[in-house]
Amino acid sequence: MTIKNNIVRYTQNLPPGCALIAVSKTQPIEKIQEAYDAGQHAFGENKAQEMARKYEQLPRDIQWHMIGHLQTNKVKYIAPFVHLIHSVDSLKLLTEIDKQARKNNRIISCLLQVHIAEEETKFGFSAEEVQELLKNEAMQSLDHIRISGLMGMATFTENMDQVRKEFRSLNQLFATLKNQPLPKQVVMQELSMGMSSDYAIAIEEGSTMVRIGTSIFGERNYAAASSTQQ
Repeated sequence: MTIKNNIVRYTQNLPPGCALIAVSKTQPIEKIQEAYDAGQHAFGENKAQEMARKYEQLPRDIQWHMIGHLQTNKVKYIAPFVHLIHSVDSLKLLTEIDKQARKNNRIISCLLQVHIAEEETKFGFSAEEVQELLKNEAMQSLDHIRISGLMGMATFTENMDQVRKEFRSLNQLFATLKNQPLPKQVVMQELSMGMSSDYAIAIEEGSTMVRIGTSIFGERNYAAASSTQQ
């Protein structure tokens, strides 16, 4: 199937309130443009400098989503234009995003990444650490960020019961936070979870954003992207 057909298939089948983020990391400009021409205007990247390069070459109304681990010294590359950072995993990173947003006279929207998988390699806060962060007095001075929800990645496994349990735990944390007093710059609206292999379960468990890459674009082109480093 073509990229256009894949985009249409997903957008027609996603339920109301669930957005498609087309994961364009490593993909060439031509494929992203093809997806854009098919009506897809939200794209996810995992490397700041690759995202900045693509931003310069593609239509300016694209919503760019940072979905990969973000180093503090890379925030400056995307601060002028990034739509949403899904992968905030420390107060240090949040503070740097606020600093760079202030320099660009922007308020940058962020999601807190929560570690829900059993794999050790995944980044993210624990549920307890999220609660501690939101109570931290340092949050009060961060007035150029907006925390609009949570993001999580399930364990890479064929055990879909485990995947469902992990997504459900994130939705439960999301619901808990929605029902408690939060800092002025925090509002729980978005729950980013689900990728090509598990998005259907994620939707059933309350996802408002699914991150789909290979099912839209085909296999990733790591060779073409190797010249761009985060």
